[in-house]
Amino acid sequence: MRGIYSNKTEIRHKVFTEIARMAYDDSPLSRIEDLPYEIVPGEIGKYYDNIFLERAIVGERLRATMGLPIRKMSEHAPLSEGIDASAIDEKYYDPPLINIIKFACHACPEKRVFITNACQGCLEHPCIEVCPKDAIKMVKGRSIIDQDKCIKCGKCASACPYNAVVKQERPCAKACGMNAIKSDEYGRADIDYDQCVSCGMCLVSCPFSAIVDKSQIYQTVLALKSETPVYAAIAPSFVRQFGADVTPEMVRAALKVLGFEDMVEVAIGADLCSLQEAEDFLENVPANQKWMGTSCCPAWSVMAKKTLPEYAHYISMSLTPMVLTARMIKKQHPECKVVFIGPCAAKKLEASRHSVRSDVDFVLTFEETMGLFDAKAVDFKSLEVEEPLQTSSALGKGFASSGGVAQAVVKVINEMRPDMEVKTVKAEGLAECKKMLMMAKAGRYDGYLLEGMACPGGCVGGAGVLSDVRKTAMDLQKDMARSELKDPTETQYKDYLELITSED
Repeated sequence: MRGIYSNKTEIRHKVFTEIARMAYDDSPLSRIEDLPYEIVPGEIGKYYDNIFLERAIVGERLRATMGLPIRKMSEHAPLSEGIDASAIDEKYYDPPLINIIKFACHACPEKRVFITNACQGCLEHPCIEVCPKDAIKMVKGRSIIDQDKCIKCGKCASACPYNAVVKQERPCAKACGMNAIKSDEYGRADIDYDQCVSCGMCLVSCPFSAIVDKSQIYQTVLALKSETPVYAAIAPSFVRQFGADVTPEMVRAALKVLGFEDMVEVAIGADLCSLQEAEDFLENVPANQKWMGTSCCPAWSVMAKKTLPEYAHYISMSLTPMVLTARMIKKQHPECKVVFIGPCAAKKLEASRHSVRSDVDFVLTFEETMGLFDAKAVDFKSLEVEEPLQTSSALGKGFASSGGVAQAVVKVINEMRPDMEVKTVKAEGLAECKKMLMMAKAGRYDGYLLEGMACPGGCVGGAGVLSDVRKTAMDLQKDMARSELKDPTETQYKDYLELITSED
């Protein structure tokens, strides 16, 4: 759960920090063999009561953080196997991005309904009355479910006045809006990569930390230590991520301590994306298509195209804020490299596309970036900060929260066509996004702008965030209120839009 520092968070943070420190210190790559013993010291297990298992799991997490593939328990080889090919700053993400460490998986039941000791054996027994399969009987004053008859509908759980009936689902599968989580022959979670869109919701939902995504922490540090200038393009959801008292100006100063040339707000690209999507909508709806979907969330965009391929062209062809910002930076600094820092696992997948690789060199989550800060022992409060950045609009920053993209695009459309009313609908979480798509297919949203966000709450609820989603959303509103520019039409970077989109 985001915003809670748990054992799971602690393990992930230690792994990220040690890999970053290994890169900053020029440690030999063989040092990765020692790290499980430093991260999990001693002789007694702390997390699983099995120190050998704990170290084995940490070892696979270290490999994933280096961008290496996860191995099976039956595969015997040094942790550093294949590391030379991965420890270069030109390394891209190799699929699959999201991986399951099988021997860390608890093999949770996919779905089950059972009656607890809270059952009172009441006279009304509504659980029996509502069961469509006659699967519940009273035995010695208690309700009992015949699992062979039970269809896991959960009606009994809803009807019980004592909350004595529990409907339990595998957390990773419940979080997956693509139904991509199945079970292997041992009952462990397995990912159907034909369905997976790399949103990372399974990763944050697994209580056993058995699901990991690959990282470019080591490769990013190599680039930061090179002679090539490296710019941080940071997503608007970065407010509060590195501490409740850490201001955007502190984050900018801290990134320079890491070796970045400067920090650029991706909210600038959001402003430009708003202008593009407004033009797309006016040009195509309803002339060429019944509705239009926003393009900035890669997991939503890929899901929409997988789910309704016949409507793939209904998703805006506008470049995402990440790509627009990266292209703008490289127009200004042709020899530089760009690191996108944000909340999103799916952005790693987007950056791996051949059409984007030349624009975005590395992608790090906020969680991974915190590992860099700790590896360099950055003290935010002691930093000398510069003047507040006033480069993006309030609505551009608002892309980070559910509903913000549609709000910005509609504002631009209203500036261009004051007489036009634009209806919008939004969905957050891929399961809800699917429902929205089905409604659109059925003709319920003709003429609408559809905003899809894969993560609950929008980008502020992404797989790589550190802060509580609600608190981040509140701080985002404060950050938006401080913006001197209010809407995307006021951006000073309009001239870049034609320049950077003409490449497609």
